[in-house]
Amino acid sequence: MRKVLGIDVGGSGIKGAPVDLEVGDFAEPRLRIPTPEKSSPENVVSVLHEIVDNFAPTIGDGPVGISFPAPARHGVIPFIANLDQGWAGLHAEEYISDALGRPVTVLNDADAAGVGEVYYGAAKGVPGVVVLTTLGTGIGSAVINNGILLPNTELGHLEIDGHDAEKRAASSVKDRKHMSYKDWATKRLQRYYEVVEMLFSPDLFVVGGGVSKDHKKFFKYLKLETPMVPAQLLNRAGIIGAAWQAQWRLEHPDATEEEVVRAAKKAKDAG
Repeated sequence: MRKVLGIDVGGSGIKGAPVDLEVGDFAEPRLRIPTPEKSSPENVVSVLHEIVDNFAPTIGDGPVGISFPAPARHGVIPFIANLDQGWAGLHAEEYISDALGRPVTVLNDADAAGVGEVYYGAAKGVPGVVVLTTLGTGIGSAVINNGILLPNTELGHLEIDGHDAEKRAASSVKDRKHMSYKDWATKRLQRYYEVVEMLFSPDLFVVGGGVSKDHKKFFKYLKLETPMVPAQLLNRAGIIGAAWQAQWRLEHPDATEEEVVRAAKKAKDAG
């Protein structure tokens, strides 16, 4: 299988690497370029060009998957918080594809991480509903059922007890309020996850974000019916998941939901 380029667009840096989809890991060391101070579509695409050109000998004319810090509805960015407002309302997938001259798949960064974890990480081989959450400045989320991604869930913005969930439960809140892991877990995370559990009845929670490396310090305080595990791919997840999604789109442009489910089950059984 060819190596597919995955790119993660962030507020401070744009990172890319070819991904070997047979093993779910980087085929070459990633390239990181600072995000332009004015992160307009034109300026960001200029960086994307540089990354694509750098890895062209490896990826050939193949597709590119892009993990983006915003919702992506059928390739359109409805609103943006961490990049230039010129992205809002833009059909980013079409715009970037035209600029790069190759097929491009754009998906939300938490969704990309979720796809990566389902096919190569902590959720590999798990049937049913997997909910990935990233705990950081806010709370990102991905919901995947038998390999099918429900995009743009934004579960960090659930209203719980009259509050936006991430404003009470994100790890940045723990740091800002100097909370212990125990207090954060019992007074903030417990309520968040029990509501998500009630709404989605997941088969597995996967917890990502920088704080997941300290999962032993707070998982033990959470009382949930759903098993919970830390993410495995760390900061590689978005690039790997975006590359996987780009290759899938290229190979199955007109796939029905039944075909997607069948392919996902086959991939899990093989794993």
